[in-house]
Amino acid sequence: MHTEYATPRPERPSSGPLPTSTEPAAAGLGLRHEAERSLQVTVDGREIVRYVYRPWDVQLESPRPFFHPLRTLGGDLVSLFRPHDHVWHRGIAWSLPHVGEDNFWGGPTYVTGSGYQQLDNDGSMDHEGFGRAELSRGAAVVDEALRWHSQQGVPRIAEHRRFAVELAPEVDAWVLAFESTMTNLGAEAVAFGSPTTKGRENAGYGGFFWRGPRSFTGGRLELPGTTGADELMGERAPWAAFVGQHDDHGRWSTLTFVDDEANAAATGVGQPTRWFLRSDPFAAVCPAPFFDTEVDLAPAAALTLRYAVVIADGDRGQDGCARLAEAGARSLAALAADEGDRR
Repeated sequence: MHTEYATPRPERPSSGPLPTSTEPAAAGLGLRHEAERSLQVTVDGREIVRYVYRPWDVQLESPRPFFHPLRTLGGDLVSLFRPHDHVWHRGIAWSLPHVGEDNFWGGPTYVTGSGYQQLDNDGSMDHEGFGRAELSRGAAVVDEALRWHSQQGVPRIAEHRRFAVELAPEVDAWVLAFESTMTNLGAEAVAFGSPTTKGRENAGYGGFFWRGPRSFTGGRLELPGTTGADELMGERAPWAAFVGQHDDHGRWSTLTFVDDEANAAATGVGQPTRWFLRSDPFAAVCPAPFFDTEVDLAPAAALTLRYAVVIADGDRGQDGCARLAEAGARSLAALAADEGDRR
């Protein structure tokens, strides 16, 4: 049977590669949206971080958005989700245990004179919408509105959250720069604090909190000019780094956390943050703006805080951690400038 074609068949080129319809491999930074659940940032098609903005947590664990998993550019996992010892820990999450009478950290609340008590005060940070979630100027940039509710459903805080993920090729790493602007919705001032402001010594956690893999237990902490472990708890510094080793292949990873210079003025402290740092019994880093001093937020007033984390393969050592911190500071400056450009 003879077949007629409406258009002639394409001729085979005399030289060069054959034409193909194969989809090219993903290259560079990418951003995927899993509707009503999460955003994923990729590099060359491989996920380096997932941001879950609609979590499935029970109320006792204070449902709130979180970053997990986080991976190095080489693919090594550097975060932990819902560990059995503290099931409310979530990779990296903006987590605050004392906001007035409410707990936006999860689990029990430290009560002055009584210790930890499980109260009906585990609130939630609830996603309302994205103003922006796109690739822009070489970064994945996200602009999000959230509303914080008490366990009983009362609105407490309106939050404008922004973050950016970008590559830092000069240090062979990637950066997450994070900003939270919190506005008091109540008719009275609300105090931001920590278990230490309530009487527990050296337990000033609360803020941009990271929980590391089990294998990082016993890892090394680096502050400017200082190397150590748990004895560095509560130190003031512009940055802090954690160096940990992985199971199986035995490779190392380095995470350097950076406190934005503007935070000192925003909280009224006037100096770099104090750090909640742990190497044992588990790996944890948290720049803690309310470590030992409460900050009161008046009705309708807003408080803006910014932090960055730079995630790298390998043990970078003291000098390498300092270079990672410089990359984080550049990303924080770009995030602040981007907000200024949009105003």
